[in-house]
Amino acid sequence: MPSSELLDALPDLVLLVKRDGTPVAHAGGKGLGELGSATQGATSGFVPAWSEPTSVLIRQLARKAIADRAPTEARFQERERRYEIRVSPQGPDRAICVIRPALAASASDSLDSTGEQRRLQLDRRGFLRRFKESTSVAALRERPVAVAVLYIEEIADIAQIIATRISEQIVSTALARLYPLGADESPAWYLGQLSENLLALVIEDAGRDAVEARVASVCASLREPIVIGDAEFRLTPYAGASILGVDASSPRVLLDHARAAAAEARRAASRDVFFSDTMQLESLARIDIAHELREAIASQAIRLRYVARHDLRTGRRVAWVGYVRWLHPLRGEIRPAEFLRVAQSTGLATNLSRSILARLPQDFLELERAGGHDVRVSLGALRDHVLHEDFVSDVQSFLVGGGVPADRLELRIAEKVFVARDCADLRPLQRQGVQFVVDEVARGVSSLPQLARAPLWGLQLDRAWVQALGGDAVARSVCRAGVAMAEALRLTPIATGVDDAAQRDALLELGCSFGIGDLYGGAGSSGVADPPQAVSKSA
Repeated sequence: MPSSELLDALPDLVLLVKRDGTPVAHAGGKGLGELGSATQGATSGFVPAWSEPTSVLIRQLARKAIADRAPTEARFQERERRYEIRVSPQGPDRAICVIRPALAASASDSLDSTGEQRRLQLDRRGFLRRFKESTSVAALRERPVAVAVLYIEEIADIAQIIATRISEQIVSTALARLYPLGADESPAWYLGQLSENLLALVIEDAGRDAVEARVASVCASLREPIVIGDAEFRLTPYAGASILGVDASSPRVLLDHARAAAAEARRAASRDVFFSDTMQLESLARIDIAHELREAIASQAIRLRYVARHDLRTGRRVAWVGYVRWLHPLRGEIRPAEFLRVAQSTGLATNLSRSILARLPQDFLELERAGGHDVRVSLGALRDHVLHEDFVSDVQSFLVGGGVPADRLELRIAEKVFVARDCADLRPLQRQGVQFVVDEVARGVSSLPQLARAPLWGLQLDRAWVQALGGDAVARSVCRAGVAMAEALRLTPIATGVDDAAQRDALLELGCSFGIGDLYGGAGSSGVADPPQAVSKSA
């Protein structure tokens, strides 16, 4: 077969075009006659039969590829048939276009997404390809586009501790709920998975209000509880957004900026954050904090402030509950959400937890003088320390020192940390009198069998649900379920954020006997420079 016939038999249409999109040579295109036809004779060439919008698109793609000296891709539609086009530069005024029919499986990936069916691009390569096309066409057509990266707090922990299969099932279930959000919504959007715990939401409208509304809608859906077997999981998404043409001019930088904004949202414990240039300065400030954090740990400058836990019925104080506090000599009080994440990322969290534990005997003496001769002192051990192989031996060594009697010590473990470890080795501490409480219940993941087997004394409800108890039916149901679960497991339910009598009465009605909050004005600080005194918030 002559080479010319072989080329004509190719299914893809290959065109050499000028900068203005005019074809000057062609090959292949068997079965794509609706796009144009070849002329014969001395003036043989290719006569396009596509529409004016397609002609404009090819011209724009050719100019962009030549200007950027890089290939660019897009999709278009002609006579109800969809095509993919890839344009590669060939010198200063020529480009090669390769056009092929779009696969049926990707028909809903049209860039012109008016009325299209939303697709969840779980394949990372497929999503990144579509994202690149979206930004390219948006730049060419001067259409707005934004991307939001969503960091899912618990997924990596679940994969590492329970099973990767479970984490994948949770993500699939969470994303499947997004299908009913509707195909005719405006602005158009689609969602993809970048990694195990990172999602990307592309929104074809850069208006800040529209982006915020869409991100809020998706995050609200992701926060809904997910039941897998006998366990209930709750995801905590943190979103960062970046806008094409405002924050970046290329897909890669746009995605990097959105990822940086998501990291900032997570550090600040904020729902969503838009990228800004000041984030680079903030990252430098965090480097300084990391250096200062080492010094603060060594000097025991990070201490606990204490709030009183009360019997909700009688008002009697039953425990002093400690929360970490860092009073920096120049920066003032640094939020725990900020320096605890720095401690985790720099490997200092275990040393910080040990430092706080070592300081506890001095705090205990001060609290005794403040009138706590028959109450416990409660410490929230940090995640990295709880998961460390030496955690139990560290606590046993602490008890041997005699600064705090075992039957006066309570250790709080966050719910998502509790499910991450085998709690059987905590029983020796329980037999000595140490009391264990699972904290932040109903925030993340609960496993009834694990709760039933663990040597626990109490379950502490997440503050957000308790504070919404009065006016939110969902919050009331969650609190009722938490109290019922504690009672069924013969554990003590505890509430945080009990700030008024109405909340107290509602909790008593549900069966919760103990709580922390402003209702009692019960708080204190253990610092040497800050003797026990009232403070306004319990966490």
